[in-house]
Amino acid sequence: MQIWVDADACPKVIKEVLFRAAERAQIMVTLVANQAIKVPASRFIRSLQVASGFDVADNEIVRRCAKGDLVITADIPLAADVLEKGAIALNPRGELYTPATIRERLTMRDFMDTLRASGVQTGGPDSLNQRDRQLFANELEKWLLTASRSKSA
Repeated sequence: MQIWVDADACPKVIKEVLFRAAERAQIMVTLVANQAIKVPASRFIRSLQVASGFDVADNEIVRRCAKGDLVITADIPLAADVLEKGAIALNPRGELYTPATIRERLTMRDFMDTLRASGVQTGGPDSLNQRDRQLFANELEKWLLTASRSKSA
């Protein structure tokens, strides 16, 4: 099992949490983006630069992820696609996407897109705060525990 990161929009502080976890748990973390992403020298951390274009990075993550892998993304359609493959999807704010909640999230996303297209100012998400970082770290630790149990089984 490994961790895939939709790195174009992933906050720096979340990447740093992932880098520390990769070293500690000795698990592969791959950051996928359509631009060069600087990563620390490590045999457990790598970056994968893909061509520019709409959903190119997302499609590469879906193509490469496997059942049980963890995908870090705030992109709801990407989360839906990786869930269909049997991977786990986690938002940088610590929200674990599930098959039970992803359809509702897709519907809300589409609704907000429609509002924005009609000229309604909807604003963006709040800034990432300490509570969000802690929720993310907690969910990551749960997944790492499950991954280590799977390795030793």
